[in-house]
Amino acid sequence: MIKSKVVPKAKLADAYQAKIATPFAVLGLRIEEDWLTDIEYLPLDTPPLAPKTPLAKEVCNQLQAYLADPGFVFDLSMHIGGTIHQRRVWRAIQDIPNGATRSYADIATELHSAPRAVGQACGANRLPIVIPCHRVIAKNGGLGGFMNASDGNPLTIKRWLLRHEGV
Repeated sequence: MIKSKVVPKAKLADAYQAKIATPFAVLGLRIEEDWLTDIEYLPLDTPPLAPKTPLAKEVCNQLQAYLADPGFVFDLSMHIGGTIHQRRVWRAIQDIPNGATRSYADIATELHSAPRAVGQACGANRLPIVIPCHRVIAKNGGLGGFMNASDGNPLTIKRWLLRHEGV
């Protein structure tokens, strides 16, 4: 079951600078000034939205390049908020090579943290795909969670991304 959440007025649908259709979701892009701030998974039936800014166009181009070639390396201006711990986790996730995975426990050991705290940081990632939290899996080789969910559409998206990367 997918839980819905109340979206603050600042995050209403018209606040997207682009919406790009993919095989697994429509990606809603939020940009503030010259920074990519959010990539959100929207339902597949969400209408696409042409990029409104040059950076939104560049993000769309790079996401399309990733969809065509899972080995594509992103090079974007990103605003990464979050706590110190979250940013450390996100840096560790960005170091996971394409086509590979690491467990929550492995990252926790590296950062002197706990697997649950790593999972919570993954769930707080506002730039999925670019910060590839889908590459983090359970210690037993299972998928673990994704987007703060342990079943449903989020795991379908995670499976798609991992298959796309040859995992």
